[in-house]
Amino acid sequence: MKQKFNVTGMTCSACSAHVEKAVGKVEGVEGVSVNLLGNSMLVNYDDARTDSAAVIQAVQDAGYGAYLPGADSAGKAAEKAAAPAMDEELKRMKRRLIVSFCFLIPLFYIAMGHMMGWPLPSLFHGVHNAMIFALLQFLLLLPIMYVNDKYYKVGFKTLFKGAPNMDSLIAIGSAAAFVYGIVALFNIGWGLGHGDTALVEQWSMDLYFESAGMILTLITLGKYLETRSKGKTSEAITRLMDLAPKTATVIRDGKELELPVEDVAVGDLIVVKPGGRIPVDGEVAEGYSAVDESALTGESLPVEKGPGDKVAAASINKSGSFTFKALRVGEDTTLAQMIRLVDEAASSKAPIAKLADKVAGVFVPVVIAIALVTAAVWLIATGSGTSALTAGVAVLVISCPCALGLATPVAIMVGTGKGAENGILIKSAEALETLHTIDTVVLDKTGTLTQGKPVVTDCYPNEGATTEELLCVAASLEKPSEHPLADAIVAEAKERRIPLAPIEGFRAVHGRGVAGTLHGVDVLAGNRAMMEENGVELAGFGMIAEELAKQGKTPLYFAENRAVLGVVAVADTAKPTSAEAVAGFKAQGIRVVMLTGDNQRTAEAVGGELGVDTVIAEVLPQDKERHVAALQAEGKKVAMVGDGINDAPALARADVGLAIGAGTDVAIESADIVLMKSDLLDAVTAVRLSKATIRNIKENLFWAFIYNIIGIPLAAGVFYPIFHMQLNPMFAAAAMSLSSVCVVSNALRLKFFKPAPRTGAEASPATVRASDSIPRQKPILKGEKKMEKKLNVEGMMCSHCKAHVEKALGAVAGVTAAVADVEAKTATVTLSQEVADADLKKAVEDAGYEVTSIS
Repeated sequence: MKQKFNVTGMTCSACSAHVEKAVGKVEGVEGVSVNLLGNSMLVNYDDARTDSAAVIQAVQDAGYGAYLPGADSAGKAAEKAAAPAMDEELKRMKRRLIVSFCFLIPLFYIAMGHMMGWPLPSLFHGVHNAMIFALLQFLLLLPIMYVNDKYYKVGFKTLFKGAPNMDSLIAIGSAAAFVYGIVALFNIGWGLGHGDTALVEQWSMDLYFESAGMILTLITLGKYLETRSKGKTSEAITRLMDLAPKTATVIRDGKELELPVEDVAVGDLIVVKPGGRIPVDGEVAEGYSAVDESALTGESLPVEKGPGDKVAAASINKSGSFTFKALRVGEDTTLAQMIRLVDEAASSKAPIAKLADKVAGVFVPVVIAIALVTAAVWLIATGSGTSALTAGVAVLVISCPCALGLATPVAIMVGTGKGAENGILIKSAEALETLHTIDTVVLDKTGTLTQGKPVVTDCYPNEGATTEELLCVAASLEKPSEHPLADAIVAEAKERRIPLAPIEGFRAVHGRGVAGTLHGVDVLAGNRAMMEENGVELAGFGMIAEELAKQGKTPLYFAENRAVLGVVAVADTAKPTSAEAVAGFKAQGIRVVMLTGDNQRTAEAVGGELGVDTVIAEVLPQDKERHVAALQAEGKKVAMVGDGINDAPALARADVGLAIGAGTDVAIESADIVLMKSDLLDAVTAVRLSKATIRNIKENLFWAFIYNIIGIPLAAGVFYPIFHMQLNPMFAAAAMSLSSVCVVSNALRLKFFKPAPRTGAEASPATVRASDSIPRQKPILKGEKKMEKKLNVEGMMCSHCKAHVEKALGAVAGVTAAVADVEAKTATVTLSQEVADADLKKAVEDAGYEVTSIS
């Protein structure tokens, strides 16, 4: 089982490495990942061989604290006491910093004033005042050590446990300077008591109290800046958590009650007012509105919602009120799953982090050994304890492995957070790293490259007929059918607001098409065989249908009274951004492979249109995984993008699996990355984000390693014989703090990452209608300002007349919708701007009808 633990007392990567090592030794533990930034640990263990208590004990034996997050009241109390909020932690560090500087400034002034030529009272001058001079520095140092006692408590505790960390280096270094100053105090006292002025002068210049104070203060300053920067890296999770409303307006027993969101149950009816946030996932039961889902999907435009549409927690209701039924609550909501995925990704470790972890695990003991050797060499070479102490303390202080430990996790946290902001949920750091290495992307066709459902793409009416007449007959005839292609034609007619006529004697001919009677006229719909068997002369429409088929579309013939009425083509069209996404992959040197169960001709047509490199068609669902494995066997690094249940094995097999968010739960669970917007361009963005994050990590690791490679020899005095250069402990402390801040700041640059700009294509080339010139009626959005006029029209006799009038009025500038009623002999137009009555009347009369009045 997997269990998350909160860990206390960790301050650097050496700490996390020791905790991992200690827990990894527990019998039954199969895997452990420690999150230094989140002070947490994810342990995968066999609960038949061990339990959480054994894991906690192992952490405690290593010198740290651990507990289950909120397991019970005691756990919650511990969590509240040991893991304060980020702002509270910053306040405490700020207080420590202010106190430290208040005492450090006079300490440094007194200690260094005589060297800098600063004015000092006579009380601090001369051999006779040496004890006053030394004691005042000692007293000024004590408050600094007291407020920063955390370094000593943690540092020496872990040192004695055999797992020294960064605090151990700080504690040893500053304590060594402090003890040296105490020795100086005794020597000054001895010299004053025995009249040995030379001894007094020597030791009064060798006080290291200001160095100890400066080390502690500068380290605390660095830690404060680092903590403040690290707080910004987790902003993505914090913002996601803040999105969830705390209460919901629920209808119970006919009354509206405002309840805590935790009390909402599946099946509850919830009312959402304009401007309110949706508290849980559900389905609209009543009402219409536009909902802002940008927090979840990154899509800036509001989405229209009506009865039957799904809504998700944290979305914002922009306009009308509506009531929806709760379907998923608590930890099951989309928002909760997003938070969990982002948190788990930030807690996981990328393979590139293993190098830093290995180094950190042995770094501190090696540094302590180097410091001891350095001090011994200097003492032997110079005979000066001062020089030996200076070199040893400088090595200890500059070698803190903070920058090394922060290099990877801060970049991973910012990168995954940035992905979440753009609707890209990255489940693990490993997936984020692996994605930048892929050289082949396998794309499922249906639902990934294409819309996933057929739509009408072309209408070719015969001479003497209009597009509306063809679609009226086609949709009327196809409405009783349950075929998906029939649904596409009916949907097209509905979108164009073309009225349908009742069909009599409807019958379906298996493998051929359908037939029936419309207004007493025999009508047919189907393939070429259907037409030929019924003696329909196709004329030139056979060539048109053949050309449409070559384009991967399905042509359907329609006829009445054994005369062809026209051809309507239906196809699963490419998504508006698919071609752009394919081009985006290819621009990054990635080979694009399309995998589909469709026939070869249709697949080749779609692939050719989108610019796909390789098309693999007629693949059985169970064979998709085999094709991915075959590509991997060729040495390819493969990413798979899919959305269906049959894509799940292939998603799991691929080096990185990316699931389209609108796909099935099985596909999403099998994938490493989830694209919430169901937009293939987000897969391209994910690759770019991966490359940017890994590049950032490598920069961080480079500077962290270079810093230590240069800093340790400089502090040890290796360059002193040649250049007479040696690092003072105070400057070492400043440099160490600065290195951590620089690494975190570099990682925060990822916050400026932006997806590639889109070309803004509104439609795929496949959706262009070859002979379709009638303008589409624009839908009226709820809340949009509109005007209406009603015309009384004489001469309309049938649905064809109705279509003619609607077409004529729809072509007038300023008309957004036109609906004619044959029985009432009226036509109602919706206007987006003022339109003269004369213009409306002229349009109708030009179409062959008479307008008697306009109101």
